[in-house]
Amino acid sequence: MTNATRTYEVRTYGCQMNVHDSERLTGLLEGAGYAPVESGLADIIVFNTCAVRENADNKLYGNLGMLGEIKRETPGMQIAVGGCLAQKDRDTIIKRAPWVDVVFGTHNIGSLPALLERARHNQEAQVEILEALETFPSDLPTKRDSTYAGWVSISVGCNNTCTFCIVPSLRGKEKDRRPGDVLAEVQALVDDGAVEVTLLGQNVNTYGVEFGDKGAFAKLLRACGEIKGLERVRFTSPHPAAFTDDVIEAMAETPNVMPSLHMPLQSGSDKVLKDMRRSYRSDKYLGIIERVRNLIPDAAITTDIIVGFPGETEEDFQETMRVVAESRFSASYTFQYSKRPGTPAADLPDQLPKAVVQERYERLMALVNDVALKENQLQIGRTVEILVANNEGRKDEATNRMSGRARDNRLVHFEIPEGAERPRPGDMITARITGAAPYHLLADDLSAYSVRRTTAGDAWDRAEAASCSVPATSSGGAAQSVSLGLPTLKKPE
Repeated sequence: MTNATRTYEVRTYGCQMNVHDSERLTGLLEGAGYAPVESGLADIIVFNTCAVRENADNKLYGNLGMLGEIKRETPGMQIAVGGCLAQKDRDTIIKRAPWVDVVFGTHNIGSLPALLERARHNQEAQVEILEALETFPSDLPTKRDSTYAGWVSISVGCNNTCTFCIVPSLRGKEKDRRPGDVLAEVQALVDDGAVEVTLLGQNVNTYGVEFGDKGAFAKLLRACGEIKGLERVRFTSPHPAAFTDDVIEAMAETPNVMPSLHMPLQSGSDKVLKDMRRSYRSDKYLGIIERVRNLIPDAAITTDIIVGFPGETEEDFQETMRVVAESRFSASYTFQYSKRPGTPAADLPDQLPKAVVQERYERLMALVNDVALKENQLQIGRTVEILVANNEGRKDEATNRMSGRARDNRLVHFEIPEGAERPRPGDMITARITGAAPYHLLADDLSAYSVRRTTAGDAWDRAEAASCSVPATSSGGAAQSVSLGLPTLKKPE
């Protein structure tokens, strides 16, 4: 069987860095001659794993167990495991799932095609985990999930030592790309039809530390503002300790840098922040929020919060509630603390009972949902520009709506007037907000509706034609869902 007749599927878990890595894995596989699976089971299944999410290992081994039985009855099928969990559990995966063919780490994703060939030729598992970065991910071939939006890694790795996080030990110290390489990739995406780019880094605003320029990130934002045809620039995720006024000023003064900021809080308690080794305190965090809103009044600010960190008291938790209320987040990605083997926090005393963590989590969720709803209700009556997305709204077909993101990254479901032009993914529409919920906005004022066709919409048409499809005339489509700069926010069960 030749590569051209073998199909692949990449299954991705975790953050945008993993999604971006999966685009590289897809590009590598197609460059090696493999084809994406259209239906049924692929010949090659690649798991791009995350070690941060709760029960990540259980989910992986559960999936591997189900595939193990199928593989025994499917000659030639191959299974590969990469990403953070592979970097961490390099010696465990093959022991627990000996039918896995390839295990590769976060530093050598470019080796995947060669490892698959070697495993097939030698008829034995190939495990290759490098301790240092082999090739910067953005230097590898890629196949983007979206024709209208793209991610660009400006750095990988992390120099911080947060006690709850295992990322630094898996992805290594921060490595920064040269500004010219970053801007060249951004330009290439725009030339290919993208109108939105999200700059990625574990701590995106510490960019420049490796080559000694503390102002490099603000300069990079301003340089993106000079790229013709680039309509929207986002970035994720910055670290509050390194968030400086020059970045706020660059955001405010660069028209295509969007009025949205995702800045992890983690906790509002200074004691807990100290225990987490987060090198800022609540007053500094709130000060950043205030300065952002002074210069960018319409900014939508989102955050990450951990509930139930070891030693967190009720007083500590109330501090988190206070900071959340004062910050007026448009969305909060809230997680219950759980032990991560290999992190300092896993060995801290005073691990909290599950029942206590759950009860606090529910109280916090009630507050963040209430705050988000009130913030979204302030949008009612405003006319906004929306970048039309593909498959952002799960109920679009039933409600005869389409969906997209406003400039501030809020998700908007909009109605199309009868007989009006139907936009393509990547086009821009103008609509007036008529309703709000904690997780989305509605724009059903038909009198305000208009469409602006874009080069990104043209790129969508070309991609559809290349796949022997007819340009999409409904909210459906063959392309995968794309997150425009932030993880998808799901309602609590």
